[in-house]
Amino acid sequence: MSTETVERTDRREHTGSALDVARFEGERRLRVTGVIVVLVALFGALFVALSPDVTTAADIDQLTEAMPPAFRELFGIETLGSLEGLLAGEFYVFSWVVGLAGYLAYSAAGSVAGDLRADRMDTLLAAPVSRTNVLLGKFLALLVPIVVVNVAIPLVLYAGSVLIDDPLSLTDLAALHALAIPYLLCWAAVGLLAGVVVRRGRTASRVALGLVVAAWLSESLVASTDYDWVGTLSPMRYFDPAAVLLDGTYDLAGAALLCGVAAAALVAARTAFVRSDL
Repeated sequence: MSTETVERTDRREHTGSALDVARFEGERRLRVTGVIVVLVALFGALFVALSPDVTTAADIDQLTEAMPPAFRELFGIETLGSLEGLLAGEFYVFSWVVGLAGYLAYSAAGSVAGDLRADRMDTLLAAPVSRTNVLLGKFLALLVPIVVVNVAIPLVLYAGSVLIDDPLSLTDLAALHALAIPYLLCWAAVGLLAGVVVRRGRTASRVALGLVVAAWLSESLVASTDYDWVGTLSPMRYFDPAAVLLDGTYDLAGAALLCGVAAAALVAARTAFVRSDL
């Protein structure tokens, strides 16, 4: 066996895995994840604490009905007369539908494009690790904030609802946050693709964030119009907190579709990343 063959074999045997990259990147996200959990928990606790005053206010249902349809669609408001309606129409839109989705898309894009722009990617790829494993590892690292937030926050909300003697359904809460994972993974994959394609740190992150906002606005503003079909292109169409919390309806087909979109975006990002010149 030639020296060159031995060196190639040794390199394959010691090639870093996607899990190695994910572990390294995930550890870097722990502090930010902790901050996000605290902020979102405080935001959610505020809604729960205000709920008794808001939901029992005089003419709250009439006030909701008087809102412009476009406004109600934009913020997912069906009713403000219950804790579930208040959370679905305010808290989850700001925190999950737009907030966390925007953060993950922004962060995913920056994790690739930022490293490319700062030449950190060359250093990482100088180690015995393939481009595919680097990209997959960065994607898997995003499971740290996704999983931690979706485990911690429903517990905070449920505990708060018990304290105000208006307990939320644990089953619906668990279902909602389980369905949130495919939605957030979808945006993480889209952000990763944006980072590979745009390749310029902050620009890529802004493009990814812009896609989230544009998808949210387009899905909301075209609802109940002749152009409602445009909303089917938005991931927001397939993640509806109000349907889960108010009606107990779980869109499993939508979750499967979001997983498919995430996989397609990840494959596209991998293909572009492997073929590109760094």
